[in-house]
Amino acid sequence: MNNERTDIDGDLVEAGLSDDAQADLLSRGYSRRSLGRVLALLTAGPAAAGLAGAAFAQAPSQAAPPKATVRIGANECWTGPLEPAAKAAAAAVATGNRYTGSQRADFVNAAASVEKTPPSHIIPWAGSSDPLSRIVVTYCSPTRGLVIANPTFELAPSVARYIGAKVSEVPLTADYAHDVKAMLAADPNAGVYYVCTPNNPTSTVTGLADIEWLLANKPAGSIVLVDEAYIHFADAPTASYLVAQGKDVIVLRTFSKLFGMAGMRMAFTMARPDLMMKTMRYDGMMASFALPNPSVVCGAVSLVQADLIAARRAEMVKARDRSLALLDKRNIRYIPPRANFFMVDWKKPAKDVQAQFAKEGIEIGRSWPIWPNVSRITVGSAAEMDAFNAAVVKLNL
Repeated sequence: MNNERTDIDGDLVEAGLSDDAQADLLSRGYSRRSLGRVLALLTAGPAAAGLAGAAFAQAPSQAAPPKATVRIGANECWTGPLEPAAKAAAAAVATGNRYTGSQRADFVNAAASVEKTPPSHIIPWAGSSDPLSRIVVTYCSPTRGLVIANPTFELAPSVARYIGAKVSEVPLTADYAHDVKAMLAADPNAGVYYVCTPNNPTSTVTGLADIEWLLANKPAGSIVLVDEAYIHFADAPTASYLVAQGKDVIVLRTFSKLFGMAGMRMAFTMARPDLMMKTMRYDGMMASFALPNPSVVCGAVSLVQADLIAARRAEMVKARDRSLALLDKRNIRYIPPRANFFMVDWKKPAKDVQAQFAKEGIEIGRSWPIWPNVSRITVGSAAEMDAFNAAVVKLNL
């Protein structure tokens, strides 16, 4: 038994879990053996650690056969990076023999300028799954839980359950926003209150006044995690000003959505330095600096393309609104969306409808357990949405 404990300790230290990090985890209710789960999560990543949320929430639907030519089943962008960013990334391939240097500083400064947030409050990451997982591990524990809306993006609760933290699920409001007062009541001593806005899968926005209320009333030592993956598609105000005010908030962004960089793995967090430094006790500094040069350069250039961002958003809205108009005409209910996806209530099992679309060569999104008759549809290109519209008519949905 003693030899087994020695082996665990050695693995944890070798993986980057220092004595201080281990002591912190133990003080928050983890058993020594459960530290191995943290080790797996933070070194191998969420998917490799066996978390279903990381895999099925980001991968395309598996219902469609290989012949599918219309891919509107995952919340990707229908096209690649913005042209100036793509050109800059292509040029940056030539620097692939070097580790990221000044490119990282350029990215941080670009984000700080756009978000009006101090550069010291911005940390870039290779995708958003890593920082989201680290935040949950840092602020949740067997003694401090996670509070989420139901339904919402599943990675945070998957991580929390994996590490043995309590997960409290709170229904959305009548207009599909996060019910922040009910969230606080559900667990007045939680470690993390997770607000995804626009929310995945409902494509609805939670007002900043509600987030401000949650910050003002939450327990000491907890944080509000605001996931703004789809904020550029929504043209909604961001919570980044709360970061600049020094609140107990972490704002998470990804380039996988409007910026068309899902395969390039780029993201960043905005928070007071002390809040994110706590996550660095778990090998986070290496993760934040081990970034691919083309992705960092592409992200930095993308951030400042205000006109192209607006144009891409307008292109999405135009295609989306044509589909919504068809659904209205056919009296098919949907949740009014604010981002590049929408939830459609077919009034029958969504898995069956998904299979029908698959036979037409169209890959649509999945359903959530709470709504088995509702499918998530990602807004694709104009041609892809025309194909979706034609299939709705042909299948007499």
